[in-house]
Amino acid sequence: MKYLQKLGKAIMLPVACLPLCGILMGVGYLLCPASMQGGEMTGAVPMIGMFLVKAGGALIDNIAVLFAVGVGVGMADERDGTPAIAALASWLMITTLLKPDNVKLILEMFSANESALLAFVKIENPFIGILSGLIGAWSFNRFKDTSLPEWLAFFSGKRSTIIVSGLVSVAASAVLMVIWPTLFGGLTGLGLWIVGMGTAGAGIYAFLNRLLIPVGLHHALNNVFWFDTIGLGDITHYWAGHTSADISWSLGMYMSGFFPCMMFGVPGAALAMVHCAPKEKRKAVIGMVASTALCAFVCGITEPFEFSFMFAAPVLYFVYAVLYGIFSYITVLSGFRAGFAFSAGATDLMFSASLPAAQKTWLIIPLGAAAFVTFYLVFRFMITAFDLKTPGREDDAGSGSGTTAAAGTTTAAGSGTAADTAAAAREPVIVEGCDLNAILDGLGGRQNIDTLDNCVTRLRVEVKDSEAVKDDVLKVAGAKAVVRTGANSVQVVIGLKVQKVADELRKMM
Repeated sequence: MKYLQKLGKAIMLPVACLPLCGILMGVGYLLCPASMQGGEMTGAVPMIGMFLVKAGGALIDNIAVLFAVGVGVGMADERDGTPAIAALASWLMITTLLKPDNVKLILEMFSANESALLAFVKIENPFIGILSGLIGAWSFNRFKDTSLPEWLAFFSGKRSTIIVSGLVSVAASAVLMVIWPTLFGGLTGLGLWIVGMGTAGAGIYAFLNRLLIPVGLHHALNNVFWFDTIGLGDITHYWAGHTSADISWSLGMYMSGFFPCMMFGVPGAALAMVHCAPKEKRKAVIGMVASTALCAFVCGITEPFEFSFMFAAPVLYFVYAVLYGIFSYITVLSGFRAGFAFSAGATDLMFSASLPAAQKTWLIIPLGAAAFVTFYLVFRFMITAFDLKTPGREDDAGSGSGTTAAAGTTTAAGSGTAADTAAAAREPVIVEGCDLNAILDGLGGRQNIDTLDNCVTRLRVEVKDSEAVKDDVLKVAGAKAVVRTGANSVQVVIGLKVQKVADELRKMM
C-alpha cells in the first residue's frame, strides 16, 4: 500500500504538465478553429493559434514519456536527475524492442501466433511509461552507491544505475513479449466492459474515483480511462481535437460528470457544514471550508475539502462518493460534454468549451444548481441526523490539555516532560500558516523521521516510531488532518501550499 501511494504521488508530477497543455490548446483553438477542424488558415492570428495548438499537443501526444520521467524522479529516494535519465533510457529500449516489426521477427522464429502483434501496436502508452519509470527509480535506489574496481571506477555510483536500468529493460522486454498480449487483453476487457455500460459506466467510474482518494490510488484508475493506455484516453482524444465520431465512446463522458460536483456540489456541501456547526464556531468553520470551496470551484481541487471530513465522518464521505456517481450519470445522460487538462473547475471548463467535443456546456448552470442544492440537503440531513463530526462539530476533547494555538505547540496535561517544555519554549517558525517547529515536534522530532516528501496537498512521512507522532500537535501546528496509512507511514494534510512547507522542513532537517 505504501509503495502504491508513493506511485500515486509520483504520477502527479507529469500530470502537472496538463494545465499548460489545456491553456495552450484552448486559446489556440479559439484563435484558429481550423487547426483541429480543418480548413484554410490565413492571417497572423490563426497562425499564432496553430502554433499554440501544436505546442500543447507536444505535451499530450507525449504524455507517456512524461510518465516515464516523472515516475522515475518521483519514486527515487533522492532528489536527483539520474533516475530520470535511467527511466528515459528504459523507455527508449522497451518501446524500441517491442515495436511490432521487431516482435514479428521473434514470433516468426518461434512460429508463434501473429495475432498477438495487435497488442504491440500501441506499446508507447502510459503503462509502459510508468513501468520504465519504476525500472529507472529501482535501479537508482538499489545501485546508486555501487563501488566497482578502479579500472571500472568511471561507471561506479550513480552512473551504474543507467547500465543496470538498460539490462533490466532488456529482460523486461523479453517478459513483456510473452505476457503483454494477455495483460493488454485484460485491461482492454475492463475498459470495454465500462464502455459497454454507457452512462452507467461513467457513474461507476466517478464513484470509484472518489472512493479511492483516501488511500491515494485513484490515479491508477484514472490512467485507464483518461489516457490512451488501453485504447480509451478521454483526455488524450479530447484535447487532440477529436469528436465522438472518431472513437467508440461518447468523448468526454469520463470527465464531464465531475464539473457539476466540483464546481457547485462541494460549495453546497461546505455551506451545509457551516449551517450545521454551532453558532459560536461558525466563523472558524467558514474560514476553514470557504477557501476549499472556492478552490474546488475555480481549480477543481477538492482534496482540502474532502480531508476535512473523510476520516472524521467516513459514512458521509461514502455518501459523497455516491453523489459523484449519481451526478456523473445524470450529467452524461443530459448531453453535457466538457473536458479538463487538470481538474473539473471553472478554469478548465472555460478553456475546454471551445474544443470540438464540447457539447451543451450551458447545461452547467442547471446541473450546477441541482448539484449545489442536492449536496447541501444531503450533507445537512446526514450531519444532523447522525450527529457526524464535521468541522466545528468535533468533540472538545482538547480542553485543558494545554494547547496553545499561537505558539503552535501542544503539551499533554500534567506530562511535564523535558521535551514538552523545550517544545513550548521554542520560537515558532511560521511558513504558509504552519508552525514548522511544531510540525517536527508532532512527528516525534527530526530523529524520528526517515523520509519526508509531499504530493499536491499532503506531507508524506515515513517515521521510525508511529506512537511518537502526536495528531493534536500537528493539527494545532496548521495541519487540516493526519492520516496513518501504514505501520510507519503518516500523511499530514496541509493544503495547496504544502510544497513550500515541505521544502522548508527539508531545509530544517
